[in-house]
Amino acid sequence: MSAVRIMISMVIGASVVLSGWLAFADVYRYRDGNGRWHFTNIKSDKRYKLYFRTYSEDPAAFIKKYDSIIKQASERFGVKPSLIKAVINAESGFDQNATSDKGAQGLMQLMPKTANDMEVEDPYEPEENIFGGVRYLSDLLGRYNSINLALAAYNAGPENVDAYNGVPPFPETEIFIKRVLNYYNQYEPGVK
Repeated sequence: MSAVRIMISMVIGASVVLSGWLAFADVYRYRDGNGRWHFTNIKSDKRYKLYFRTYSEDPAAFIKKYDSIIKQASERFGVKPSLIKAVINAESGFDQNATSDKGAQGLMQLMPKTANDMEVEDPYEPEENIFGGVRYLSDLLGRYNSINLALAAYNAGPENVDAYNGVPPFPETEIFIKRVLNYYNQYEPGVK
């Protein structure tokens, strides 16, 4: 292990110990043609590869931070708070500034067109993002009458669920559904 990597690991480790935080954030790197390393926390270019995970705030702290918004959206759109939390955790790890390499934005990772359809002006503003994402999820739950199909449509788009007449055979979508259901079981009272 290089001295630089050891030093970075020690700084991150000390930050984790001193802060008590436990959620993941990724750090990516690539080496350019001149042998120079470039680092980022947002994988904006396919040349970047995962270097290591750092730690930020515990999802439980974020759940508490956004709990009142989640409850309000739950009541307004009829979606269980535990499912909302599960989608947020699977999509962004409760990072309101998350942006995917495909362009999905904010806590519930809304694509720009979906955000526009759900009347979300600022997808990085937690309340707008959660309300827009929950409204969209509620629409999908009503359309498909199935959590699995609604989650598949949330991830891969309703057009793909319709085209395959079920969950599309996309590994990313299959993994997404499993992750959300795993989190849902953790957050839902009485579910094991």
